[in-house]
Formats: sequence, structure tokens, C-alpha cells
Amino acid sequence: MTEEKFPGKIEITLPTAQEWVKKYKAPKEAAKSKKIDAYLIPLESLQLVMNQKIDAVRAYKGINTAGEETLMLVGTVLNAKTGIYEDVFPENAGVAKTLGDEPIVFDGGRPCPPFGDPESPMNN
Repeated sequence: MTEEKFPGKIEITLPTAQEWVKKYKAPKEAAKSKKIDAYLIPLESLQLVMNQKIDAVRAYKGINTAGEETLMLVGTVLNAKTGIYEDVFPENAGVAKTLGDEPIVFDGGRPCPPFGDPESPMNN
């Protein structure tokens, strides 16, 4: 999905993602964020995370710089010894060439509202 169809970039650096998660976990920041019913997830984000050699995808919640709750998608690989799916972070996966050498996390969603379908039976 291009930015014309889906606003904002879908790749963010790991430090940015860590900041957003920290904001989400902070009680004051979470209380200030708007109530979110769902997330619109761009196909491009799903494809990029699925193109990695992974076993599963984990979604982290955070609060972005606009104060909106968001989902961040991270590929995971199963550690057979521990049984834990461990997060993996690709080095600049290919969309955002301006992010430098930081590991990449996929900003996987836009909040609903405002990106929801008001006519959906899921909203009734």
C-alpha cells in the first residue's frame, strides 16, 4: 500500500519502536491516547514482515509521535531449546532507505477510528 492509500511510512527504527512501546506502557501516556477499536493494517507491512525467514509475527502496541495507539509488527523465530519465539529485526528491509543502519520494525497499523469502516457490522 503506498502512502497515497495508507498515510505514513511503514518502517521505523528499533529505537523509535522502543520509545513508542515505552509511551504505551506509561500510565499517563496511555490515558491520553484516543480509544482504539481496531487497526487498519497495510498489506505491504504484512508482506515485508512475512518475507523474512520467520516462524511467526508478534504485534507490539505503542503510542506514536502523533499520540495515536499503533501496532508494530516484528518477525519471530522459534528457539527450539527454550520454546520461546524470539524477535528478529531486519537491517533496513528495503522500503525506507533513509533509516540508516538501524534495525527495522514495521509500523503495522493505523487506528480505527478514523481509519475504520463506520458501516461495518463489527462497529454495531
